[in-house]
Amino acid sequence: MPTATALLDQLKAKVSRTNLDGMAKFGMAVEKRLGVSVPEMRRIAKETGPNHALAVKLWKTGIPDAIILASMLAVPEELSESDLEAWVSSFNSWDVCDQVCMNLFEKTPLARRKILEWAEREEEFVKRAAFALIACLAWHDKQAADQELIGYLPVIKRGATDERNFVRKAVNWALRNIGKRNARLNKAAITTAREIQRLDSKAARWIAADTLRELESEKSPKRLQKRSGCGRYRLRLARSGEHLVEPVKGALVEQGAIAAFAVLAGALRLSEGDEVLRAGERIE
Repeated sequence: MPTATALLDQLKAKVSRTNLDGMAKFGMAVEKRLGVSVPEMRRIAKETGPNHALAVKLWKTGIPDAIILASMLAVPEELSESDLEAWVSSFNSWDVCDQVCMNLFEKTPLARRKILEWAEREEEFVKRAAFALIACLAWHDKQAADQELIGYLPVIKRGATDERNFVRKAVNWALRNIGKRNARLNKAAITTAREIQRLDSKAARWIAADTLRELESEKSPKRLQKRSGCGRYRLRLARSGEHLVEPVKGALVEQGAIAAFAVLAGALRLSEGDEVLRAGERIE
């Protein structure tokens, strides 16, 4: 059985300055980060297998790469409520928040209760986690009833006036994922988006416009039959031209974050001075 130290050594052997530069461009916190790609972390997790004790030790390092790996190794049923609170309070980067929600939090028995609690919290990444979890459940939980997801729409509406970038994007993401699940939820999400549009808030107007643009598009009916985030996307970069990339398998994809996930996956390298001119156009 590998030790936490041995797993850290594996991560450190994959340090990538190029990845770190790309991550920084997309607003990921790079302090203490190694720049290890998600596929590499998934490889290590697969070879190691579930191990909650190791996961806790990796999380305690405070290294973002180790925390993401920990979320892949942790056993959801062994995560206590105090553990959940400790983990979520430690987030300082949107990608770590999203990865942990996807890999671990959504699978815990406490996920649904925490959505309601965290959506009312003030800490930026705690609040983001609430809406990331809604996006996860709308995407992954095939047993979730429409009525349960409709019940999250008032929570989304209340969160839509938060002007912080990482919160408003998660609110938008949650609303779009509900609307992309099926025709009934598409209609309910559009109705909520129109209500949000009338709120006296710049963030709310942005969330509503972006949601309506996607859910009312001509391609929306076709997309209702597909999982959010599947497929390839076209990115046009300022210096290195056009790229076709596929997000990390299973990655949560929010508008404008597709390029970031591609960088994280090691599938896209940015040239010095490069920037994304257009991101998120799906290639069917």
